[in-house]
Amino acid sequence: MEDKKQGYRVTEYSGPVKRYCQMLSLKDDEALIAEYRKRHGEGQVWPETLAAIREVGILEMEIYILGTNLFMIVETPLDFDWDTAMAKMATLPRQAEWEAYMSVFQQAEPGASSAEKWQLMDRMFHLYK
Repeated sequence: MEDKKQGYRVTEYSGPVKRYCQMLSLKDDEALIAEYRKRHGEGQVWPETLAAIREVGILEMEIYILGTNLFMIVETPLDFDWDTAMAKMATLPRQAEWEAYMSVFQQAEPGASSAEKWQLMDRMFHLYK
């Protein structure tokens, strides 16, 4: 396991990319949170889910956790269209099944898609030149 105090290595790309940041809350239950973490562990995410993420054009996806709060970072090419990609992802093999499989842990409406559960966040500060 990586050490959060050492930071996390990020992918280098040959050109600029866009970043989307999202938030989702989990149910406040230690056993559920432990199982949610397990289902996102190495080799646990379904191959169809990983393929769907890549098929819609997402280059990188990271999920961070603190208590019941999840924070997701998604990196994409500059020409990526969020709404188009999320609509397509919802139709890909096993995606609805994956969302149902994860929904027991999440504070979200039953049957909600990934785009409905994960709320896009506003950037309010950056340090870029």
